[in-house]
Amino acid sequence: MVRIARVSLVVLLAALAVFVPASPAIAGTVADYPEFPYPATTYSEPFRGQFHFSSQAGWMNDPNGLVYANGLYHFFYQHNPHSLEWDTMHWGHAASPDLVHWTQKPIALEPDVHPGTLFSGGGIVDRDNTSGLKTGPLDPIIVFTNTNGVSIYYSNDNGRSFQPYDKGRKQIEIPEESRDPKVVWDAARHQWVMVVWSDRGGRGVDLYTSPDVLHWTFASRYAADWLFECPDLVPMTLNGTQQWVLTSATSEYVVGSFDGRTFRTDRPQPKKMNQGTTFAGGTFYAAETFSNAPDGRVVQMAWQGGNRGSSWTGNATFPAELRLVDSPDGPQITRTPVAELDSLRADSRSWQNQTVSPGSNLFGGILADTYEITATFDVASATAAQFGFALHSRSDGSADRTVVYDRAAGTLYGKPLAPTNGEVTMRLLVDRGQLEVFGGDGRFSVADNVNFDSAAVSQGIRLFATGGQVRLKNAKFTRLSTSWGTAQSTLESNLAGPWHAAGGSWTDTSGGKQAQSTGDAFYLSASTAGDAVYQGDVRLDTAQAAGLTFRAADDGAGYTANVDTSGVVKLWRPGRDIATYATPIAAGSTHHLEVRTTGSRIQVLLDHGTTPVIDATDDVFASGRFGANAYHGTATVQNLNTGPGGLDAFTSGAWTARGGTWTTTPDGLRGRSPDNGFYLSDRTGTDFTYDGDVSVTNGTAAGLTFRAAADSTGYTANVDSNGLVKLWRPGRDIATYATPIIEGRTYHLTVRTTGARIQVWLDHGTAPIIDATDSTYPSGRFGVNGYAGNTLTQHLAIT
Repeated sequence: MVRIARVSLVVLLAALAVFVPASPAIAGTVADYPEFPYPATTYSEPFRGQFHFSSQAGWMNDPNGLVYANGLYHFFYQHNPHSLEWDTMHWGHAASPDLVHWTQKPIALEPDVHPGTLFSGGGIVDRDNTSGLKTGPLDPIIVFTNTNGVSIYYSNDNGRSFQPYDKGRKQIEIPEESRDPKVVWDAARHQWVMVVWSDRGGRGVDLYTSPDVLHWTFASRYAADWLFECPDLVPMTLNGTQQWVLTSATSEYVVGSFDGRTFRTDRPQPKKMNQGTTFAGGTFYAAETFSNAPDGRVVQMAWQGGNRGSSWTGNATFPAELRLVDSPDGPQITRTPVAELDSLRADSRSWQNQTVSPGSNLFGGILADTYEITATFDVASATAAQFGFALHSRSDGSADRTVVYDRAAGTLYGKPLAPTNGEVTMRLLVDRGQLEVFGGDGRFSVADNVNFDSAAVSQGIRLFATGGQVRLKNAKFTRLSTSWGTAQSTLESNLAGPWHAAGGSWTDTSGGKQAQSTGDAFYLSASTAGDAVYQGDVRLDTAQAAGLTFRAADDGAGYTANVDTSGVVKLWRPGRDIATYATPIAAGSTHHLEVRTTGSRIQVLLDHGTTPVIDATDDVFASGRFGANAYHGTATVQNLNTGPGGLDAFTSGAWTARGGTWTTTPDGLRGRSPDNGFYLSDRTGTDFTYDGDVSVTNGTAAGLTFRAAADSTGYTANVDSNGLVKLWRPGRDIATYATPIIEGRTYHLTVRTTGARIQVWLDHGTAPIIDATDSTYPSGRFGVNGYAGNTLTQHLAIT
């Protein structure tokens, strides 16, 4: 981990002379979390890896908290999204279904939103809810970071947002310099184990144990001069016996045993698992393995700091599966690219039993940009002094990089590799800015950064031998396709991809997918249906209209239900306005639309109203794609989902926002506000019982509003993360009740009014926690409130 304040600046500058930020880094606010600040890219820039992950923009270094959770691999990483240099660390986030096709996601941990020093750390998936932090159907992702101690953050929405546990206070205090906590499940003893790098009079790691990942007990210390930064502790199997592998940021490792408290090894001299430049900013540093990987695989990714382009700095190595094997020098790790690489394979060519001589080139005529080569050479019968591949070669004989096996030195790419049974096998992954070389059945690996020239005149490959001949037993060339652009970064949806645009331009923003168009523009999923419930949020920026498209062809021809600033909700298809509903629609407003189709009957509901504003029939399009539409300007769509999920609430007409932004996910109503924001129904009441579930995702308070005027002036009962349940009205806190309120946890509030008497219950308690009187507002609207943060509301009922 690059840490200017805590690591020798002289050493780091020698390794990577890029530490002065080009522009000041920026910390965020709760109201705009999660942040997605990236400019649009097609990931086709020079030197941008096509199958190696790099951040969409900004600086990246160490992998952090790698987990497989709820059907996705999550790759978090040290990140400065506001500059190409190291500064003010965030945790970036990308997700993949297969370790190959990565999609950039919004910021996971953000300074000023998440307290603490957000340096490197690990993550776990709490499948058995040992922590008790689970609040919904998804397994919690829990991550660990901070310096000179450890803080905990968790997500119950599969990494979409994270909350600090105990307000980010350190759950482990370490007085000495320390960082980089990594946590692993010890199945034999049913406990969690944490390894943290610390400098207690010298380099080493501290080990802690916990039954619930929240409360930790110091167990032991393992000291070693080679052990510096970003440790990983990995249980692996060798010959049917469990071993424990302890690694360092520098790629060094030892293999030993762990008895539940103490790590021991009888081979304390470390080995290196990668022969790249293993220092901060080199080509292989701070590697970390995934927690909870399927089938018990051990999968690793590392930081390659030598790659940079016009909008990004740094990339990750291609994921490699680790295994533990016997060797003459004791247990050894092997690294092999994950099998999922097959999903990128395109055309290929193969050779068998060929002689490679000076001046010959079996690969002549092949032009390639990103590809894989595997080749096995008979070294025992060779007379060539050297042989190998010149990559991205040109007609003048030059090449961007040469991979050579030197028989006399016994080296591949300048690193020791002895033949196996008289043979040498090399496997090359060639990307635009990356080269990875593997050999010896995974015992040999080198990660490197190379600025390959992707121009057609520089895409040659030359298989060569010098000073004699070598027999090529077999070889295979395979072109590798790009891994980018297969999923959505910020558009939340349960619809299947790939998506495609039909008109206009569609880009990722923090609020969702944004369209810019002069006429009609459509963004269409691969999901199709006839009868369905389809809903989503649309925001009119400068556009005249935006809405939901359904039963559509590839070009968008189908039905669209939209909101239009001319003052209507409209159901239309090409050539006909089927039905309209007159209502004020303002520029800059966000609206929730729901469409229900049954045969030729089409109903449209607006802003959580329970009665359709349009109920029409049309039988032109029986089935087709789901998507979104924008017309004449800029508009943003979000939370495009089929199925009944959404806000479960009492009968009402259309709801209205009074401050903040309110959108609807399958989990419920999400609010986002820098101060007080309200979302009000048109239903009113005087004496009643009002129930609902509320959660402060990140920030201060969330609650139920009642007896309110159209401008939101009324009463609110809320839960406040400062440790209160509060009943208040503008200008006065009527009553409070002190109790811990944890961000991310769902609380049930019940409000009962009888004249001036107002009672509040928490979590179905048998007695009210607040019983007060106030006669300022005798009657008014029902709604919800959020204050200074992100909130979630669900299951609103009035009796």
